[in-house]
Amino acid sequence: MTGSPVETAFGPMLSGDGRPGQLWAMLPRELAAVFRPRLLDVADEVLREIQRTIPDYARPLDGAFGKALRAGVQAAILQFIDRIAASGPLPDERRKVFVGLGVHELAQGRNLDVLQAAYRVGARVTWRRMAEVGTRAGVPSATLCLLAEAIFAYIDELSALSIEGHAAAQARAAGALERRRRRLLDLLLADPPSPSRTVQEAATAAEWPLPHRLVAVALDGPADVTGLNALEDLEDGTPRLLLPAPADRGALTTALAGHRAAVGPPVPPRQAARSLATAQEALRLVADVLPDEPLTWCEDHLATLWLRKEPFLATEVSRRRLAPLTALTPKQYNRLAGTLLAWLETCGNVREVAERLAIHPQTVRARAQELETLFADHLRNPDSRFEMILALRATLP
Repeated sequence: MTGSPVETAFGPMLSGDGRPGQLWAMLPRELAAVFRPRLLDVADEVLREIQRTIPDYARPLDGAFGKALRAGVQAAILQFIDRIAASGPLPDERRKVFVGLGVHELAQGRNLDVLQAAYRVGARVTWRRMAEVGTRAGVPSATLCLLAEAIFAYIDELSALSIEGHAAAQARAAGALERRRRRLLDLLLADPPSPSRTVQEAATAAEWPLPHRLVAVALDGPADVTGLNALEDLEDGTPRLLLPAPADRGALTTALAGHRAAVGPPVPPRQAARSLATAQEALRLVADVLPDEPLTWCEDHLATLWLRKEPFLATEVSRRRLAPLTALTPKQYNRLAGTLLAWLETCGNVREVAERLAIHPQTVRARAQELETLFADHLRNPDSRFEMILALRATLP
């Protein structure tokens, strides 16, 4: 039996295998004439369904929001019909509509889940209406199935454009924010300090509230500091960070794993440059003067760092207070000097000194007798004891 005129027109197009790259070529061009006059009112139906089912869009369609959403729905439907009539890529002006929807979602502080849900609603409503129109017009069911596949492939294409717009806008926003944070870091590390008002305005622009106290971190190379809420400059020869204080030691140790770094003392924001200078000095002294550790906390070594800033005075204190040790051989000097420091810092607790130096308590007592002979009453004078501790910390490795 001969089919209807519609079936005859559409029937020869049904032999394809339906692969995505062939969908548009496989759809009969005559379908556009069937659907175009019947779908002019579908845009409003799609908008109503989106507002009914998606809470983020359940508000009056006025202003920029309504204009963008309505334009997107209308453009999507019209372009789909145009693609049936003449397969080909989306024109640039219509691509911009869907790219712009992705940009709009970022401006609203949303990810793309809501917009993609709206696309799916639009596809479902459009397919339902096209299936009704096509069935009444006598379009074969196989062609309608192919049309459904084309609709959802088309929605994937629109989603990809919105993802592109969202990602590009996100990258631009991140780049601008990064530049503002870099400027804030430069202002905080300026010497002399930058005007407080300038710094506060820069902090607001950088979305980095100024803490009451912060720490600077000096690093031996670039590191991934994602998640630390840090102002960072990792590009030049002196990588550095600024972090709110108190810094989380565990998080910082994990983030800087594989690097050598030093954390400056906590300071008010106006003294950030001093914290950084201390951290950089500590990083230079690691292994030679300070313990050989991947992450050095300056607040644990303030006395040593202080003395290293005034080498002449440290030398004079050492010459004066450690004179009894100068006649010893280097090996004897290191042995007794180390014992003297432990003895002074533990207030003469033999067991603690033995544990610290990993020696027998009896050995500690023997060395203490030697020190008593060498230093006599100086071991009991508070000023002498204090200066001896400083001198020993400045000279011992």
